[in-house]
Amino acid sequence: MNEYPICQSCGMPLETPEQMGTESDGSRTQKYCAYCYQNGAFTNDITLDEMIESNLKYLKEWNKETGEDFTADTARKELQAYLPTLERWKN
Repeated sequence: MNEYPICQSCGMPLETPEQMGTESDGSRTQKYCAYCYQNGAFTNDITLDEMIESNLKYLKEWNKETGEDFTADTARKELQAYLPTLERWKN
């Protein structure tokens, strides 16, 4: 189980305050990361499918950090199952 809050848009663990997005008043939020959310709004108007493809750009780095060896196809399937459970993508 992850000990850090997870960005409810991209799934990134929020391990430091600098990784956390900001609300319109400048306060940090533990709901979204700084890449997805700044000044109380999402930084990109992006679809779920686009977010999945965006996350895949970091697959090599993620595999190295976690010791996993996911292929792009496997990671895509995992993201297609996981990201819709996050707050931004729930219907």
